Amino acid sequence: MKPLRPRTIYGGAILLGVFFAARSANAFSRALQLVAKNHAMKSGRETHTHVHHGIGRRHPKPVTRTKNDAPRTVSALVVDPFSSTETLSVLGDSLRNMGRDQAEQLAGPFFGASLFPYLAFLWLLARDENECPKGVTVGFATCLLFVFLTIPAAIAAQVLYGVSLADSDWLHGSAESLLTVTNLVTVVAFRQALESKEKDVAMPSSATSWSPMVWLVVALTALVSVTALVPAVSDPLVHTRYLGGFMDLPNGFFDSLGANPEPENALSITTWIIHVSSLVEFLVAMGFAWRWATVVDNPTWKGLTWGLLPLHSSGITACTYHIFYNRIPILVPLQAFLTCVGNTTAALATYRIARSNGWKPEGINEQWILFADSLTNAPTTEDGDASSVSAEGEAETLVGFEDLGDALAGDNDYSFLIKLFAGCAVASYVIKYGEIYFDFFYEADLWAGLAFIFIPSGLNAYKWYRRGQDPSFEGWF
Repeated sequence: MKPLRPRTIYGGAILLGVFFAARSANAFSRALQLVAKNHAMKSGRETHTHVHHGIGRRHPKPVTRTKNDAPRTVSALVVDPFSSTETLSVLGDSLRNMGRDQAEQLAGPFFGASLFPYLAFLWLLARDENECPKGVTVGFATCLLFVFLTIPAAIAAQVLYGVSLADSDWLHGSAESLLTVTNLVTVVAFRQALESKEKDVAMPSSATSWSPMVWLVVALTALVSVTALVPAVSDPLVHTRYLGGFMDLPNGFFDSLGANPEPENALSITTWIIHVSSLVEFLVAMGFAWRWATVVDNPTWKGLTWGLLPLHSSGITACTYHIFYNRIPILVPLQAFLTCVGNTTAALATYRIARSNGWKPEGINEQWILFADSLTNAPTTEDGDASSVSAEGEAETLVGFEDLGDALAGDNDYSFLIKLFAGCAVASYVIKYGEIYFDFFYEADLWAGLAFIFIPSGLNAYKWYRRGQDPSFEGWF
């Protein structure tokens, strides 16, 4: 038997990706039709759609009619200037009134499709030419552990209580703590490697060997498992607090001060700390990638910071969903979409890094490589563009949370993490007990939710843009 050629392997991987992408697209199409159909039934309309699934098939336009009315002809639809406006209005109402089951159906294809670019991101990041600290790769790879172990937690929430994972705090906190493990390992490994590079000393074992951070992941995962197994054997209720809610203030503590009562599905302080720390740690990791570009004299590493932006926005979306007490279901597919986009942009960023360091795909036609380089604007060692970064004029003042790594550079790993989590704990108390004084958090306002997502995401993106154009830019906070 002849050995498989690299070209055959790449081709098979591409065909497999196309197959799953097509399945995800069909699943998304069916879910969207279900949303529109349910809304039409609620509003007294019937939607008749003839759908033929498959790649390259034509899909006749749906004919919408009101009850007791004759179907409108195709010509009527063409000349009616308000038909498209009406369709958009119906779609907008459907999104605002979407139920949990429909939201999860819409999110499923995006979450499924996001796996493939993330695997590509990890594979490209680990290329020897990149000399990426091995512990950083381990940290990012640990996210797969979070993804796969979250599945049984979500199934348990549905089977045991008939709710989503986000509505069962003890299951939710246990699952999300794995994401904190991911970001914590990434930040610690990046921090150790940066410190060694900047001090021009030997690289730490976490940068040159897989073992240290792998064992750290094993230990932390075992600890996280205990936080799930202990309550599991004590017959927990649907709203049992994560870690017993030992950091929560007594119920009704602020009632005398005019606060609204918290819903039963409100997150506990410990679960909020997990979410906030994940966001902050991810920002710190983005800042470390920006600094790494300077210490290794390769500006394409700054592209990784840009590539990770949609993933951070995905985290903001999840937190916004919880701030509004899980009452805006459309945010679930939005988070899935941002995750899929972020995994793709991260993969593209690492492709550019690998190409700038001299890596070249084996067994691929040169024209395809040139096309990919042109499409991604990837610099190569032949271009001489990979070493044009300069640290001149870099600001020493803080730009944002991503520069906590700089601000706490004098701390050891333990004091760094203690201060980081202490700050996240304070922020969690402010969020949990601050929002109960505002009525609009109970009203599930979609536009308010979107503002909570896109305003900070836009400011974050603009900040990095300004910093890229003007290294002395100090930011706003």
